[in-house]
Amino acid sequence: MAGFEYDITKHGAEAFSRVAYFCSEKGECGVEEVPADQLQVMRDILNNRGAEGWELVQLFFGQEGVVGFWKRRL
Repeated sequence: MAGFEYDITKHGAEAFSRVAYFCSEKGECGVEEVPADQLQVMRDILNNRGAEGWELVQLFFGQEGVVGFWKRRL
């Protein structure tokens, strides 16, 4: 049975000036205000890591940036 290896990456807030996933008091969530260039930054990170065989497990957004949790088969 194949195992996995895991990696955690940090991507600073300077690369994501307006990336924010938010929920209103009514529970409505969205990314409507995220500019296209910011979405491209995230797309590039996902595609680059995916090309190396990494699969995204989870993203956490915070004031200081984004933390990504990745896994790939050994």
